[in-house]
Amino acid sequence: MSDRITNVPDADPETAATAATAATAATAATAATTESPAHTPHPAYDALIIGAGPAGLSTALVLGRARRRVLVVDGGEPRNAPAAQMHGFLSRDGMPPADFLAVGRAEIARYGVEILTGHVDDIVPRGRLDPHDTGTDPEFAVYLAGGPVLTTRHVVVATGLRDDLPDLPGLRDRWGIDVLHCPYCHGYEVRDQPLGVLATQPHSVEHALLVRQWSPDTVYFAHGTDPSPADRERLAARGIRIEDGEVKRIVADGGRLRGVELADGRVVPRTAVFAGPTFEPHDGLLDAVDCVRNPDGWVAVDPSGRTSVPGVWAAGNAVDPRAQVITAAAHGSAIAAALNHDLVTADVTRAVAEARTASLPPFGPRPVLT
Repeated sequence: MSDRITNVPDADPETAATAATAATAATAATAATTESPAHTPHPAYDALIIGAGPAGLSTALVLGRARRRVLVVDGGEPRNAPAAQMHGFLSRDGMPPADFLAVGRAEIARYGVEILTGHVDDIVPRGRLDPHDTGTDPEFAVYLAGGPVLTTRHVVVATGLRDDLPDLPGLRDRWGIDVLHCPYCHGYEVRDQPLGVLATQPHSVEHALLVRQWSPDTVYFAHGTDPSPADRERLAARGIRIEDGEVKRIVADGGRLRGVELADGRVVPRTAVFAGPTFEPHDGLLDAVDCVRNPDGWVAVDPSGRTSVPGVWAAGNAVDPRAQVITAAAHGSAIAAALNHDLVTADVTRAVAEARTASLPPFGPRPVLT
């Protein structure tokens, strides 16, 4: 599930009114923040969260309850828009994703968190704007597309990822409906049906062996690949039939998937097909601040979500392609606690420094006469 979901229908009129009030407040606060960030005496926000999916909203909820000044900015490009339901989230299993996000928005608004629909163009550490700033507390300027510049002490990037789908006619039209990726998310809903698995990635054989857990009638479409003898033995041992021909297209009729057409013209009847996309994280903003990447190419974070840049955090699918809704929400909660701890530490350091300054005599300490 994507971490960039916004503009969803509200669950009820009360939710709609609450979200609208928060959005209006965010717009007003944003419009007022027009001063150059290099000269802003205090950042407008303690944390600015980019992305309003489960990771971003969960981060905002915990920080809002910690009485922090928080703004959530989201671009409204949901990864899971085609999905009718989300699964595997305790107490929310089967809930439409749009309703889940609407409830989440209403919850964070109760704690004064502001929500703004928009896109972030750039994140600039304050040190790059004001070379004379020697403060230890991180601070950033966040540039909105076609809008003002905001200032914040910390930034959380929860912008999710994009599914780069296999280039097969008919596949994109059925994506998230009956052409699926995650059996943990959708396998139970197609249990015991005729299923297919397309060889679209290096681990497709493992994908097929996993999908077999939900249906004994599973076909592996090799799609021009040649499974090794060991893989063929494993597939056969689990009763998974192999179709070695190249796939031509996904066949649908009457609003339902009907099967998989091979290059030789045969159509293998299937009611659902699993295919692995290539995951492309929306992590360009993390590159803008030079976050270090893992050997696998994804931005590196510690268990609490810290990147290599102090004050910059990353959550959910933007750094973890395997994160489901409940995983992303938990990650956001962990980030919020760690981020608030950093804010408390900085607040204490500043308060001690101010107290020491206030206790000095007006013209400094008197000289000691000897």
